[in-house]
Amino acid sequence: MTPPPAAAVRLDSVPLPLPEKKPSARKAPARADHPFKGIALILASTVFLGASDVTAKYLSATLPSVEIAWIRFLTFALIMSPAMFPGSPLFALRTERLGLQLMRGAALLGSSLFFISGLRYLPIAEASATGFVAPLFVTALSIVFLSEKVGVRRWLATAVGLMGVLIILRPGTSAFHAAAFFPLVSALAWACTLILTRMMSGREHVLTTMTYSSIAGLCILSVLVPFVWVTPTWHDIAFGVFIGLASTAGQWIVVLAFRYADASVLAPFSYTQLLWVSLLGFLVFGEVPDAWTITGAVFIVGSGLYTAHRERVRRSQLLAVEGESSPNA
Repeated sequence: MTPPPAAAVRLDSVPLPLPEKKPSARKAPARADHPFKGIALILASTVFLGASDVTAKYLSATLPSVEIAWIRFLTFALIMSPAMFPGSPLFALRTERLGLQLMRGAALLGSSLFFISGLRYLPIAEASATGFVAPLFVTALSIVFLSEKVGVRRWLATAVGLMGVLIILRPGTSAFHAAAFFPLVSALAWACTLILTRMMSGREHVLTTMTYSSIAGLCILSVLVPFVWVTPTWHDIAFGVFIGLASTAGQWIVVLAFRYADASVLAPFSYTQLLWVSLLGFLVFGEVPDAWTITGAVFIVGSGLYTAHRERVRRSQLLAVEGESSPNA
């Protein structure tokens, strides 16, 4: 700090102040290897995300997809606003990975926007099932960007989950709808979101990640929404706010989950969201999953359970090796 002019002549007789420390980015808790805690969190997130998706499908009958996404991200940004002001104790905009943060926000927006677009034409269970190719993308991308080791058995478990998705969608038959490509692109964007989350996990605080995601999404959508604007009713606004609240809670839990487990471990458990959306789809839209959907769900859940079993075996083997190599064991 520069002293006032009247005190400048006395600088030689007073201690010089220490240089002001540059504010540092809010530090994130270190990563911890607790895969079952991460799995529990990812399972909880599917409840919130499933409720958000079903509400978005309901709202897509009256509002454009871009506008639904805009209301969602506006709510998201309002929730995160205490972290945007420098005077706030929750201020979290200091980051050393601005590029990754903005890329994650854009990927999250892409996932949301394409999925809502697909919901306009597809049953909720089918749209969600198509989106479940995301774990396959994550497994592949985690090898390249996260240097994770994925064994053959985990690859096979992921392939079984994908087979379940194909059973539900039945591509090449009259049951397949071209709009299924929307949730497919959404799945790729969601996989990128998860990979970017993992790349920053343990280095960036959850508040920072969430805040930048809300800012990036809202800024992009605010440019697009005037071109498709439809004046919403209070009923529409209420459901839009609920989408924002539920999706924000789900995203927050996802970020927390990646502190405790690898992306390739957590990915298969996002499949359980299919069960929630199928149940809510029946209650809200009267959509009854057919035998194909049920059969595919069995494949999907089975792959997730087997992955958990393999992770448990792997951890037991690692602990056994560490015990044998320790002279104090």
